[in-house]
Formats: sequence, C-alpha cells, structure tokens
Amino acid sequence: MRPLPIVFLVLSSLGCQSGQEPANSVEPAADRSDVTYGVVHGWPVLPEGRSLGQATGVGVDSHDHVFVFHRAGREWSDPLPVDPIPHSTIAMFDGESGELLAEWGENLFAMPHGLTVDDQDNIWVTDVGLHQVVELTHDGHPLLTVGTGVMGNDENHFALPTDVAVLPDGSFYVSDGYGNTRVVKYSATGEFLFQWGAPGSGPGEFDLPHGIALDREGRVYVADRSNSRVQIFDARGRFLDEWKRDVLGRPYAVAIGVDGKAYVIDGGDQPALPQDRSQAFRLSPDGRVEARFGRYGSDDGQFLLGHDIAVADDGAVYVADAWGLRVQKFLPE
Repeated sequence: MRPLPIVFLVLSSLGCQSGQEPANSVEPAADRSDVTYGVVHGWPVLPEGRSLGQATGVGVDSHDHVFVFHRAGREWSDPLPVDPIPHSTIAMFDGESGELLAEWGENLFAMPHGLTVDDQDNIWVTDVGLHQVVELTHDGHPLLTVGTGVMGNDENHFALPTDVAVLPDGSFYVSDGYGNTRVVKYSATGEFLFQWGAPGSGPGEFDLPHGIALDREGRVYVADRSNSRVQIFDARGRFLDEWKRDVLGRPYAVAIGVDGKAYVIDGGDQPALPQDRSQAFRLSPDGRVEARFGRYGSDDGQFLLGHDIAVADDGAVYVADAWGLRVQKFLPE
C-alpha cells in the first residue's frame, strides 16, 4: 500500500427468463422485528480536514477491511462523462476501529457505481460511465476488464452496469441495469456464458436491476429496484421466487450474510426525495422481515439515499449513503 495521498474530494449530486409462477407471491407469515440494530457512532474515523465522497458501493473482505466506492468531482450528466476521475475513488477502512487505512483508484473510473469483494479478497466494481466491470487486486491493480468503454447490448458490451456477484470459482454475474435490463454471467476469464431478463414486471423480467448477490447454494438475488422487489433465481437464471413487500420500498441493493440472512437497503424513489423510505432490512431465508433500521434523515443512523449494503462475517452491517456522503456501520443490539 502506498502512503495515503492528501486529496480533498469534490462532491457531486447523484445521477445516481420468465419461468414458473412465484412461490411467494402472496404475503408470507407476519413479520416480527425481534432484532434491533444500532449505529456505531464515530465510525469511520477520517483524518482532520477530510470528508468522504458520495458513496455508491460498499464491501467487506476476509480481513474485516471495509471498501467504499465513491464519486469525486463528478456530476451525473447527459451524456455521462468518460474521462477518468483524477482523485482516489476507493477508500479502505478497518472494520473494527474505522481507521482509514488506504485509498486508491485515481485515473481509473469515470462514474463509480457498485462494489463487491470476492472470496479471494479481490475488488470488483462497475463503472456506469465507461460501461465496464473491473476486477482489481486488494490494493487496486486491475486484473480484468469486461466492456469496451462504449455502450451496447451484446456479449461484450454493457449499458450502465450496476453491480457484480462473484462465485468461488471466479465466474461472475453482472446486473446490467440501467440500459439493458438483464443479468449476464461470465467465466472467470470474462468469457460470455449466458444471460436472462427483459423489461417488464413478470417473473424473470426487470425494471432496473440495481443490485445482485449470491448465497452459498448459488442462488442469485436481484434487487429489482423499480419493480419494488427482490427476485431469486437458480444458478442458470431460472426464476424461483420473489420478495415483493410494500415495506421494502425500492430495493437498491441486497447482500447475503454467512448466516443465510438477506440484507436489503431501500433507497426510495428518484428523482423525488426518498423521504422516509430510506431504510435497511434483515430478512430470513424465506423472506420474512426480521429487523429494520434507519429512516430518512441526516443524523447518525439515518439515510438520505441508502445506495448499497454489505454485511461482515461478524454480523456488522455497512450502508453506503450516497446523498449523505458517508458510510455507516450498524451492529445488532
């Protein structure tokens, strides 16, 4: 790791197969919030005079390092910028203390979006400006890039891809969300394998697949944001189930813990303010809400726009708040 550069971040506003009938299309058994989460005040600890940029992606590695992907000196525009951001865009914090350990990613990304950490502690990110998925080492050296830097809808192009989920063998799924409304699977070397999805609200259809995650059985969970649901598929993209609950609002991201629980962040509607719809949830494997925490606001434990969520092996939950320009840590109480 190189020494931390002293960079003052300029913040921008956020631009920010059909199959069988759903097995869980009706309301499941009554929810119970028998677990509560509390925010860890004072986490993270930033050097004096420093501020964290607009956070859109968060992930945790096996060493309890928390990685935050943010935009700096960038505004969402039409067309999106394609020149690389000169400032660092990835910050690494110690999960326990919140200390800023390192930061990197300058001159690599045009419009940061999602971030995932794989089982080898490599970092995967999506760039909606360059329409690319990039795999990097733990200290920021690029290993693999998929996408040519030009928008498209075929095996080698994306249209504003939102997130990545990686299997232990290195193969990975991409939620190609804003433009192409699909999920695509690639081999560990970036070879196209297959895809599924089309615009719509039926099983296996999407209206902005914004986040994606895997459980230990290889099931694929997709935060189908504008359809207000999380869809669940098998490893080949066959529709299995959906969690469509009024309480979930607009799911922006989903993460699966080592306990098999699902963690979802509701970012609310855009372009309108999310208001009180910004909330985080823990769900049982059958989709029952076990806990909810946070609400719209700028105080500790609140979210202006919850954009991504990650859960560590010790049960700590991290939420990237894009409009709040921060990441927060929550622990069960």
